[in-house]
Amino acid sequence: MADIRDWRNLCWPDFEGLDPATTIALQPCGAIEQHGPHLPVAVDALIAEEIARRAAARVTGAVTVLILPTTQVGKSTEHIAYPGTLTLEAETLTALWTEIGESVAAGAREIDIVITRRHVLQGNWQALYDEMREMRAACGEAHIKAILATGELGTLRNVARASLVCMMAGADFIKTSTGKESVNATLPVTLTMIRAIRDYHARTGIKVGYKPAGGISKAKDALVYLSLVKDELGDRWLQPDLLRFGASSLLGDIERQLEHHVTGAYSAGWRHAMA
Repeated sequence: MADIRDWRNLCWPDFEGLDPATTIALQPCGAIEQHGPHLPVAVDALIAEEIARRAAARVTGAVTVLILPTTQVGKSTEHIAYPGTLTLEAETLTALWTEIGESVAAGAREIDIVITRRHVLQGNWQALYDEMREMRAACGEAHIKAILATGELGTLRNVARASLVCMMAGADFIKTSTGKESVNATLPVTLTMIRAIRDYHARTGIKVGYKPAGGISKAKDALVYLSLVKDELGDRWLQPDLLRFGASSLLGDIERQLEHHVTGAYSAGWRHAMA
């Protein structure tokens, strides 16, 4: 299990002991805007905080996950006519996230962000690009993964377009989901996303990584994904700097498969902590 910490609850000496190579910072970003007369204006911000907590709980290995204070105001000009909506200009948000990124740069080298699915569902690709671009600027040199939450995007066409927009805006990795959605990584989604990666690389020469997350719990399933990536992208994308699996239960099954290779028999699941 990862060591999960709330940034707000730490004292300054706690940060001195962090290893940048094994520290991940999560920045929840939401909005304060109307969601109809029956819901509070903090819905987006509250969802972002819960996603961050659940995503952190799924991280495995000897790493520290720092959950930063939530950025609770975004660019919500489309809702400004409704009382209670708060909004900032894109330049202000860019400056805010850039300064946050600079503040955590000494203690974090990898940052995951979850895109605003509303932009995709409404076909507002410019808003998605601007959001991702602002995140990229805020993260500086840190490695950034864009989580698309593909199970909530409706169509494979939306998945393809969202993948392309995030890559154009500077994502180092595109990732299917947090692992907590009702639908996570699937083969059709994977084929769509890695073909977007292939097309983007062909046009720009830039290599973007891929991470399927959730729903891959067996080593045999992982082999199918590896074969698909090899066929579509080639051997270079089989390296860990361009391909990762986000499925903690997969580790337990790999351990069982290794024991089967050595002993000729499968061990009980309880023998492996992650199974």
